Amino acid sequence: MTSKRDIFIVLTGTGTAFSGLIKWFTKAELNHASIAFDSELQEVYSFGRKNVHNPFNAGLIRENFIHPFYNNADCAIYQLRVTDEEYETMHNHVMSMMQHQDRYKYHLLGLIGVLLNVKFDRADAYFCSHFVASLFEETALRPVAKPSCFVTPEDFAASLCAHKIFSGKLSYYLQRVQRPAYAASVIHKGSSGTTAALAARIMRVTEERTEGIV
Repeated sequence: MTSKRDIFIVLTGTGTAFSGLIKWFTKAELNHASIAFDSELQEVYSFGRKNVHNPFNAGLIRENFIHPFYNNADCAIYQLRVTDEEYETMHNHVMSMMQHQDRYKYHLLGLIGVLLNVKFDRADAYFCSHFVASLFEETALRPVAKPSCFVTPEDFAASLCAHKIFSGKLSYYLQRVQRPAYAASVIHKGSSGTTAALAARIMRVTEERTEGIV
């Protein structure tokens, strides 16, 4: 039997001026797409800002979702079950690209091409959803039935709705997947009833503050 692993497509909306401009064209609330290779969203890749304060300096990035830039970001997270071979194929492809990270540029003209339904070819250039969709072209998976250069974040949302595992504030999701592990370590290390009770309280507060789980 072929073993399975999970990858995740993360759609986000940060509320920045540039994000608002894209939203004006697409009418979508979440207009940035990333691919994650773990459920804790510690290994996440996309095409976006290299400097959070400069939207015009963009390209291939490993995203850091615990950065304050994402504190108020909304998100939707979709889980896809893939084979070990498919997982490794996509992951290795990204790692190969990251070795030459500076070669890759943000394809703003390609984003305009989506709006006009016109393909603009540019070597080593992608926009966010184009990049994510192109990784699936390395495998037999096709979550969206169109060429990667025309795929939008909204296309992922429409085609993967049955696989949505979270919708809400990105910070709440990160609290949910990270804090229980921290609380568990406190319980394991603690020897007193007071320490265990404190750790249990941390877990309860985390559950109470987390919202949006599907």
